[in-house]
Amino acid sequence: MSTREKFLPNAFYHIYNHAVGTDNLFKSHENYLFFLNKYGQHLSSVFKTFAYCLMPNHFHLLIQVRDEHTLSSMIAKSEEEIDFHKFIVQKLSNFLNGYAKAFNKQYSRRGALFIDYTKRKEIKHDSYFTRVVNYIHQNPIHHGFCKEASEWEYSSFNSIISITKSTKLERDAIFDWFGGIEHFISFHQENKYFDEEIDFF
Repeated sequence: MSTREKFLPNAFYHIYNHAVGTDNLFKSHENYLFFLNKYGQHLSSVFKTFAYCLMPNHFHLLIQVRDEHTLSSMIAKSEEEIDFHKFIVQKLSNFLNGYAKAFNKQYSRRGALFIDYTKRKEIKHDSYFTRVVNYIHQNPIHHGFCKEASEWEYSSFNSIISITKSTKLERDAIFDWFGGIEHFISFHQENKYFDEEIDFF
Protein backbone atom coordinates (compact mmCIF):
# COMPACT_ATOMS: atom_id res chain seq x y z
CA MET A 1 0.00 0.00 0.00
CA SER A 2 1.44 3.35 -1.01
CA THR A 3 2.56 5.86 1.59
CA ARG A 4 1.72 8.64 -0.85
CA GLU A 5 -1.98 7.87 -1.22
CA LYS A 6 -4.27 10.78 -1.85
CA PHE A 7 -6.45 12.12 0.93
CA LEU A 8 -10.13 11.56 0.16
CA PRO A 9 -13.22 12.88 1.98
CA ASN A 10 -14.59 10.46 4.60
CA ALA A 11 -11.59 8.09 4.29
CA PHE A 12 -9.59 6.84 7.29
CA TYR A 13 -5.79 7.13 7.45
CA HIS A 14 -2.86 6.26 9.65
CA ILE A 15 -0.59 9.32 9.46
CA TYR A 16 2.98 9.38 10.72
CA ASN A 17 6.17 11.38 10.53
CA HIS A 18 9.64 11.36 12.05
CA ALA A 19 12.30 13.88 12.95
CA VAL A 20 15.23 14.22 10.57
CA GLY A 21 18.36 12.31 11.49
CA THR A 22 18.78 11.73 15.21
CA ASP A 23 16.91 14.86 16.26
CA ASN A 24 13.87 14.89 18.50
CA LEU A 25 10.54 16.59 17.80
CA PHE A 26 9.82 17.16 21.48
CA LYS A 27 12.28 18.13 24.21
CA SER A 28 9.90 19.22 26.95
CA HIS A 29 6.39 18.69 28.30
CA GLU A 30 5.47 22.06 26.87
CA ASN A 31 6.55 20.98 23.37
CA TYR A 32 4.09 18.07 23.42
CA LEU A 33 1.26 20.32 24.63
CA PHE A 34 2.08 22.98 22.05
CA PHE A 35 1.99 20.40 19.26
CA LEU A 36 -1.41 19.08 20.36
CA ASN A 37 -2.82 22.58 20.78
CA LYS A 38 -1.68 23.64 17.31
CA TYR A 39 -2.98 20.38 15.85
CA GLY A 40 -6.40 21.17 17.26
CA GLN A 41 -6.30 24.71 15.90
CA HIS A 42 -5.16 23.77 12.40
CA LEU A 43 -6.59 20.34 11.72
CA SER A 44 -9.63 19.57 13.91
CA SER A 45 -11.79 21.21 11.25
CA VAL A 46 -10.28 18.93 8.58
CA PHE A 47 -9.90 15.63 10.46
CA LYS A 48 -11.81 13.59 13.00
CA THR A 49 -9.15 12.14 15.32
CA PHE A 50 -9.51 8.66 16.79
CA ALA A 51 -6.05 8.02 18.26
CA TYR A 52 -2.62 9.60 18.50
CA CYS A 53 0.76 9.05 20.08
CA LEU A 54 3.60 11.54 20.30
CA MET A 55 7.02 10.01 20.86
CA PRO A 56 10.24 12.01 21.32
CA ASN A 57 11.27 11.62 17.66
CA HIS A 58 8.04 10.69 15.83
CA PHE A 59 4.27 10.77 15.96
CA HIS A 60 1.28 8.69 14.86
CA LEU A 61 -2.29 9.79 14.13
CA LEU A 62 -5.41 7.82 13.26
CA ILE A 63 -7.83 10.15 11.52
CA GLN A 64 -10.84 10.34 9.26
CA VAL A 65 -11.05 13.13 6.70
CA ARG A 66 -14.24 15.12 7.10
CA ASP A 67 -16.98 15.01 4.46
CA GLU A 68 -17.02 16.91 1.16
CA HIS A 69 -19.52 19.51 2.35
CA THR A 70 -17.41 20.39 5.40
CA LEU A 71 -14.21 20.60 3.38
CA SER A 72 -15.84 22.55 0.55
CA SER A 73 -17.00 25.21 3.01
CA MET A 74 -13.34 25.96 3.82
CA ILE A 75 -12.11 26.15 0.23
CA ALA A 76 -12.31 29.27 -1.93
CA LYS A 77 -15.45 29.18 -4.08
CA SER A 78 -13.50 30.60 -7.03
CA GLU A 79 -11.83 27.25 -7.68
CA GLU A 80 -13.54 25.52 -10.60
CA GLU A 81 -12.59 22.02 -9.49
CA ILE A 82 -11.94 21.33 -5.84
CA ASP A 83 -8.76 19.38 -5.13
CA PHE A 84 -9.42 18.00 -1.65
CA HIS A 85 -6.06 16.25 -1.45
CA LYS A 86 -4.12 19.41 -2.26
CA PHE A 87 -6.10 21.38 0.31
CA ILE A 88 -5.53 18.80 3.07
CA VAL A 89 -1.81 18.40 2.32
CA GLN A 90 -1.42 22.19 2.50
CA LYS A 91 -3.24 22.36 5.85
CA LEU A 92 -1.06 19.56 7.22
CA SER A 93 2.08 21.21 5.87
CA ASN A 94 1.14 24.57 7.41
CA PHE A 95 0.66 22.91 10.79
CA LEU A 96 3.99 21.06 10.75
CA ASN A 97 5.90 24.04 9.38
CA GLY A 98 4.42 26.26 12.06
CA TYR A 99 5.45 23.85 14.79
CA ALA A 100 8.95 23.47 13.31
CA LYS A 101 9.47 27.24 13.16
CA ALA A 102 8.43 27.65 16.80
CA PHE A 103 10.60 24.70 17.86
CA ASN A 104 13.63 26.01 15.96
CA LYS A 105 13.21 29.45 17.46
CA GLN A 106 12.93 28.08 21.00
CA TYR A 107 16.06 25.95 20.69
CA SER A 108 18.09 28.23 18.40
CA ARG A 109 17.96 25.53 15.77
CA ARG A 110 18.03 25.79 11.96
CA GLY A 111 16.87 23.56 9.12
CA ALA A 112 14.17 20.97 8.58
CA LEU A 113 12.69 19.26 11.62
CA PHE A 114 10.41 16.67 10.00
CA ILE A 115 11.10 14.18 7.21
CA ASP A 116 10.15 15.65 3.83
CA TYR A 117 6.59 14.41 3.63
CA THR A 118 4.10 12.99 6.09
CA LYS A 119 3.38 9.37 5.28
CA ARG A 120 -0.16 8.01 5.29
CA LYS A 121 -1.81 4.66 4.80
CA GLU A 122 -5.51 4.43 4.09
CA ILE A 123 -7.42 2.13 6.42
CA LYS A 124 -9.86 0.12 4.34
CA HIS A 125 -10.61 -2.85 6.59
CA ASP A 126 -12.20 -3.08 10.04
CA SER A 127 -9.51 -5.36 11.42
CA TYR A 128 -6.79 -2.95 10.33
CA PHE A 129 -8.50 -0.07 12.15
CA THR A 130 -8.40 -2.08 15.38
CA ARG A 131 -4.76 -3.01 14.83
CA VAL A 132 -3.74 0.60 14.24
CA VAL A 133 -5.50 1.86 17.38
CA ASN A 134 -3.64 -0.75 19.41
CA TYR A 135 -0.34 -0.16 17.60
CA ILE A 136 -0.50 3.56 18.32
CA HIS A 137 -1.19 3.11 22.02
CA GLN A 138 1.41 0.33 22.43
CA ASN A 139 4.14 2.45 20.79
CA PRO A 140 5.63 3.81 24.05
CA ILE A 141 5.78 0.29 25.50
CA HIS A 142 7.61 -1.03 22.46
CA HIS A 143 10.17 1.77 22.66
CA GLY A 144 10.79 1.15 26.36
CA PHE A 145 9.24 4.28 27.83
CA CYS A 146 6.64 2.48 29.96
CA LYS A 147 5.02 -0.89 30.66
CA GLU A 148 1.36 0.13 30.35
CA ALA A 149 -0.34 2.32 27.74
CA SER A 150 -1.85 4.41 30.54
CA GLU A 151 1.62 5.38 31.77
CA TRP A 152 2.48 7.41 28.66
CA GLU A 153 1.21 10.95 29.00
CA TYR A 154 1.40 11.88 25.33
CA SER A 155 -1.00 9.45 23.68
CA SER A 156 -4.77 9.44 23.32
CA PHE A 157 -5.22 6.43 25.61
CA ASN A 158 -5.81 8.37 28.83
CA SER A 159 -7.85 11.06 27.09
CA ILE A 160 -10.14 8.37 25.74
CA ILE A 161 -10.71 6.62 29.07
CA SER A 162 -10.96 9.85 31.12
CA ILE A 163 -14.69 10.17 30.45
CA THR A 164 -15.14 13.03 32.93
CA LYS A 165 -12.90 15.28 30.84
CA SER A 166 -13.93 16.81 27.52
CA THR A 167 -11.95 15.87 24.44
CA LYS A 168 -11.85 16.56 20.71
CA LEU A 169 -11.15 12.87 20.13
CA GLU A 170 -13.90 10.64 18.72
CA ARG A 171 -14.29 8.97 22.13
CA ASP A 172 -17.85 7.69 21.65
CA ALA A 173 -16.98 6.18 18.29
CA ILE A 174 -13.98 4.38 19.81
CA PHE A 175 -16.10 2.98 22.64
CA ASP A 176 -18.73 1.84 20.15
CA TRP A 177 -16.01 0.15 18.12
CA PHE A 178 -14.52 -1.75 21.04
CA GLY A 179 -17.82 -2.42 22.79
CA GLY A 180 -17.43 0.04 25.67
CA ILE A 181 -14.70 1.47 27.88
CA GLU A 182 -14.09 -1.79 29.75
CA HIS A 183 -13.51 -3.72 26.54
CA PHE A 184 -11.33 -0.91 25.20
CA ILE A 185 -9.08 -1.09 28.27
CA SER A 186 -8.97 -4.89 28.45
CA PHE A 187 -8.16 -5.16 24.74
CA HIS A 188 -5.05 -3.03 25.24
CA GLN A 189 -4.05 -4.93 28.37
CA GLU A 190 -4.38 -8.28 26.60
CA ASN A 191 -2.71 -7.20 23.35
CA LYS A 192 0.60 -5.62 24.27
CA TYR A 193 2.23 -7.01 21.17
CA PHE A 194 3.81 -4.60 18.69
CA ASP A 195 2.42 -5.24 15.24
CA GLU A 196 5.57 -5.34 13.11
CA GLU A 197 3.52 -5.05 9.91
CA ILE A 198 2.66 -1.51 10.98
CA ASP A 199 6.16 -0.65 12.20
CA PHE A 200 7.22 1.98 9.66
CA PHE A 201 10.19 3.53 11.44
